[in-house]
Amino acid sequence: MDKFTYITGLVAPLDRANVDTDAIIPKQFLKSIKRTGFGPNLFDEWRYLDQGEPGMDSSNRPLNMDFVLNQPRYQQASILLTRINFGCGSSREHAPWALLDYGFKVIIAPSYADIFYNNCFKNGILPVRLTEDKIQQLFSEVKANLGYQLQIDLEQCRITLPGGEHFSFEVETSRRHSLINGLDDIGITLEDINLIEKYENNRRLTKPWLFDVIK
Repeated sequence: MDKFTYITGLVAPLDRANVDTDAIIPKQFLKSIKRTGFGPNLFDEWRYLDQGEPGMDSSNRPLNMDFVLNQPRYQQASILLTRINFGCGSSREHAPWALLDYGFKVIIAPSYADIFYNNCFKNGILPVRLTEDKIQQLFSEVKANLGYQLQIDLEQCRITLPGGEHFSFEVETSRRHSLINGLDDIGITLEDINLIEKYENNRRLTKPWLFDVIK
């Protein structure tokens, strides 16, 4: 997992509440567990005018130009601004995979579904929670200013707006540690590899019969 400390990125405003995981990545794309290749099908039913299926070449599909991610001003966005309860619905981990594969590193919303929120950290996405009045301020500024960018500093837990205003946010210490150091669940476990090896060696000495090979 890539380390996350600091990012300056273009913001795309998804002005919808209660966006569920089936909207983020529809069910027909869940057959693969490779974690990559889902970006072209992020928000598939909203981005395209036809029915998407696995294996289709999305580069030739008709676009819904009313959808925010298809608008030229939001191309290459790495920060997604959205509304309450983002990521609700089923617990599919493909949802953060699709967001990350598209290029989103940060999501900013008032609230998230719990499982989706947890899955973001496990896959290297920073889900930021801000109050609804701050979210509304950001929506207004993003829509009024072409090329609107934010600076996200995870070490300081601070968002810097183009005019210099700062918003603070909170992230649990353990989750912050994992993102800054690029650690998924396996990586967190391997931080204690010396203790694990010491325990296993001690078990071999004190209870060798547990390690006998059955022939």
